[in-house]
Amino acid sequence: MDQPKLYIVIPCYNEQEVLPITSELFLDKLRSLIAQKKISEESRVLFVNDGSKDDTWNIIKKLSHKDEHFEGICLSRNRGHQNALLGGLMYAKDRCDVTISIDCDGQDDINAMDAMVDAYLDGCDVVYGVRAKRSTDTFFKRFTAEGFYHLMNWLGANVVFNHADYRLMSSRALQEFSQFKEVNIFLRGMVPLVGFKSTSVYYDRAERMAGESHYPLKKMLALAFDGITSLSVKPIRIITGMGFLVSVISFIGVLWAILSKLVGITVAGWTSMVCVICFMGGIQLLCLGVIGEYIGKIYMETKQRPRYIISEATEEDNRSE
Repeated sequence: MDQPKLYIVIPCYNEQEVLPITSELFLDKLRSLIAQKKISEESRVLFVNDGSKDDTWNIIKKLSHKDEHFEGICLSRNRGHQNALLGGLMYAKDRCDVTISIDCDGQDDINAMDAMVDAYLDGCDVVYGVRAKRSTDTFFKRFTAEGFYHLMNWLGANVVFNHADYRLMSSRALQEFSQFKEVNIFLRGMVPLVGFKSTSVYYDRAERMAGESHYPLKKMLALAFDGITSLSVKPIRIITGMGFLVSVISFIGVLWAILSKLVGITVAGWTSMVCVICFMGGIQLLCLGVIGEYIGKIYMETKQRPRYIISEATEEDNRSE
C-alpha cells in the first residue's frame, strides 16, 4: 500500500501572534510522520485564513514561499470557524488521501496525530481527538462544556463527548460528507452522521501558546445554540409538551374558577392574575423565540447561499511565479 497523502487543515483568524510559533511545530510533526514512512512526502500543512484583519494571510504566504509543505487559502471574508474549517476540508478532499483538522493555537496535542494516522492505516475513516480531562479549564467552563455535551446527546444529537474539531477524516469520508448541503453547520455533530469505521484518540489539552482566545462565552453559547437547532428538533417537541401541560393546568384553573363562582367564594385580587399573565406571556415569548430560530434557519437554507468563497490560494501564487 502506498503511503497516504496527508493534509493538516488549520483554520486561522487573527493569529499573527501564534502562527509563527505553531507553524514550525506543525511542519516538524509532518516531517516526523514522513520520516517514519507513515505518510507521503507530498503531504501538506494547509492554513485557511478566515478573513483575518491582521497580518495572518501575509504570514501564511511567506510560509508557503519558505517551504513547499505549507499551503494556504484565503476566504473572501470572515465566515466563522466552522465554515472556514469546512472550506479547508473541501479544498483538500480531492488533493489528498486523509486530512487532520486542528486549531492554530497549539492547545491540542499534535503528537496525537501519530495515533490518528496509525488508526487510519488500521482501517478507520474517522478518528476523533478527545480530551482526556479538563484540568486546565476553570470550574465554570468545565461545568458548562460538559453540560453542553450531555444536553446535546439528550436532545438526540450524536456528539462525541469532549471532542471539538480535532479529528482525522479520510478522503472517502470527506467525499460523502460533501453531500451535506445545509448552510447552518455544526461539524462535530454532523461528522458522526457520515458513518464508516471510527475510533477515538485521547490527549491532554494545553494552554494557548500566544495571543487571545477567539471563543469568548458569547460565541460559545451561540455555537452551542446553533448546534442544538441544527441537529435536533427536540426543542420543538419540548414546546409541544410544554404547551400541552400549560393547557391542562389552564383547564384545571378554569374549572376551579367556575366552581368558586358557583359556591360563592370568589375573591377579587390582582396578584394571582398578574402572576398568571406574566407566566403565560413568558412561556409564549420563549416558544415563539425557539420556533422563530428554526424558521430563520429554514429561511437561510432556502436561499442556498455559498457557505464560503475562496478568494486566493498560495498554490496559484506559487505557480504564477
